[in-house]
Amino acid sequence: MKRVPKPKPAVAARILDSAFAVLAEYGFQGGTMDRISVRANVSKPTLYTYFGSKEDLFAALLDHQKSSLLAPLSTQEPMIPAMVHFAETYARFALDPKTVGFGRMVIAEATRFPGIGRMYLEAGPDQALRGIMRYLDAQRQAGRLAFDDPELAAHDFWSLILSTPRGTAHFRPELSFDQLAPWRHVENGLRVFLRAYSTAPDRDQTDLEAALAAARAARTPAAQSAEKELTDADD
Repeated sequence: MKRVPKPKPAVAARILDSAFAVLAEYGFQGGTMDRISVRANVSKPTLYTYFGSKEDLFAALLDHQKSSLLAPLSTQEPMIPAMVHFAETYARFALDPKTVGFGRMVIAEATRFPGIGRMYLEAGPDQALRGIMRYLDAQRQAGRLAFDDPELAAHDFWSLILSTPRGTAHFRPELSFDQLAPWRHVENGLRVFLRAYSTAPDRDQTDLEAALAAARAARTPAAQSAEKELTDADD
């Protein structure tokens, strides 16, 4: 059996980033390996050496995104900072215009290429959901959270932190990240989740407010200004 060489990390990252951008812009059919190789500045034979087909590249891209998204839940951080870190990582990823365009591409192409929609779900969101389930279940085993169904708890966690601005981004592509104001949804979603599932909600709410304050302090002035405008409007 011919051994497929493992791409160097820098080359692999460039190929995957290029594939992400090209597929989001041109769709699965129009996002050819030629276009991806040009964008990644690698030869087409090199591209096929590392990824035998566009389907293989698509699957590798989804696996890479899933691993990057779950990275905050794979550290030794305490539960509350890890949840905040994950939520912020997810917000920046999900509301990136390339991610939104990629999602639109998959939806549009799923009718013509049903396998693409199935592959996207199985290699992307389904795997990410399982990663969240494993993390939450570990917290349950440690006595930090209480629930009967890990899948439902993971769905709640995921949807509470960002479902509204993510849906808006798909229909309002002209809005910037700061204009979507994701942080108030992230913060409220984390509060609601911990109030529902924490075994020590008062303590965890106190820890959450401290972690959120640190996160706010690290954000850009534009993000802080957008949050202030929303807060002033609510008042």
